[in-house]
Amino acid sequence: LLHIGVRVNISLISDFLIKMMKLPVRFFDTKMTGDLLQRIFDNKRVETFLSSTTLITLFSLINFVIFGIVLLYYDRAIFYIFSFATVLYLAWIFLFLKKRRELDYKRFDQMAENQSNLIQLIGGIKEIKLHNAEKQKRWAWERIQAKLFRVSLDFLRVDQFQKSGSAFINESKNILISFLAARAVIEGQMTLGMMLAVQYIIGQLNAPIEQLVTFIHSAQDAKISLERMNEIHTQKNEEEASNKIPMLPEKRDLNLQDVSFQYSGPHSPMVLQDISFSIPSGQTTAIVGTSGSGKTTILKLLLNFYEPTTGRVSIGDQSLVNMQNRMWRDRCGVVMQDGYIFSESIAKNIALGDEIIDRKKLLQAVKVANFQDYIESLPLGYNTKVGADGMGLSQGQKQRMLIARAVYKNPDYIFFDEATNALDAFNELVIMENLEEFFEGKTVVIVAHRLSTVKNADNIVVLERGELVEQGTHKELTALKGAYYHLVKNQLELGA
Repeated sequence: LLHIGVRVNISLISDFLIKMMKLPVRFFDTKMTGDLLQRIFDNKRVETFLSSTTLITLFSLINFVIFGIVLLYYDRAIFYIFSFATVLYLAWIFLFLKKRRELDYKRFDQMAENQSNLIQLIGGIKEIKLHNAEKQKRWAWERIQAKLFRVSLDFLRVDQFQKSGSAFINESKNILISFLAARAVIEGQMTLGMMLAVQYIIGQLNAPIEQLVTFIHSAQDAKISLERMNEIHTQKNEEEASNKIPMLPEKRDLNLQDVSFQYSGPHSPMVLQDISFSIPSGQTTAIVGTSGSGKTTILKLLLNFYEPTTGRVSIGDQSLVNMQNRMWRDRCGVVMQDGYIFSESIAKNIALGDEIIDRKKLLQAVKVANFQDYIESLPLGYNTKVGADGMGLSQGQKQRMLIARAVYKNPDYIFFDEATNALDAFNELVIMENLEEFFEGKTVVIVAHRLSTVKNADNIVVLERGELVEQGTHKELTALKGAYYHLVKNQLELGA
């Protein structure tokens, strides 16, 4: 059973992770990391239930049946009293299950919040120290602990009250049975040896009942844990592969038609409003605008992370929502502002998704990203392991690794979201020159503020407060002296 319990636990967590990988990005926008981690840790209760509690309870029930038959043979009256008291005892236990369930969910929520808070404390330790916020953050953590303590205290109070009632019923039963057995001995209806045998049998019957109560509590805990897992399993998958188109259409222009979008939430504002423009295949399109104008949101819609609230995003004449996500994203090379670096070797980080790394593609990718000299200067070269989220790398080095990752895929579509904003002028110049050659024949979408990354685009789309206000080439838009001109003048420092 221990072997089965461990295997079932691994299987549950594995199924949970498989399901989690299939969920849409918007699901993770509404879930704290601590919540998901706590659901995984909760599976330990399922393992405990299967491996230890179940086996012990099984043997206890066998003992209960055998000694119950023996007691019935010795004295029917005592057997019936014991049976009635046992039913009353179990009824008392079941009376508290609903309250235990409520408190378990409350405790889960607090523990999930605690997990998320600790993750933030560890991840944000540099910012905490820089702003002398140790005390405030510690107080915030202590407030969570106070809530967790109160919930745990409520749980303990209910548990103690339940145990007190159980002990009262159990001891009353034992006293009554002892009294009846003693009286039977005095009246000559039972020998002293029989009375001692009955007392021994009662002791042997009490232990399985206690074990049964432990089993009931453990079963409830396991059931609650499985329900929490099932909350994730009942979520709708990002896509059903059987219903999706597995190949790109002949016409490969990207089109946004009357697209409006708002993030989930009852009072969320519209991030995009009636956006319509085309991204011609094989050309470079730049999207510019002030912060919060919806540039990154458009990239997320183009990558099918979200579906538009209204309107349509399409490739040629096919709606993007009808395309198979694995196929579509396999054709896309992406560098996002918050791109993640894994705690793996540099080579595995760049060749993310490939079990066998293509050495030729790897060298080409790091060359384009101007990252080759740095990597080859390291003692372990491409096998150098980096810390989680790029620990040990500068922001510029992280960006070059992310650019190399996008180039390694040799994709048909490239999406860059502020992909060079952390680079120094020299590295940016070299990388942009390398990318110009790499971009040939590919559909490129660039979100940026710097003039050097957008001025050569075939088409520039200008956003303002979620609306498309201008589009055209760099020359055309600067001649208009409108929104783009002011962005160029103020943010890209043109003509300064």
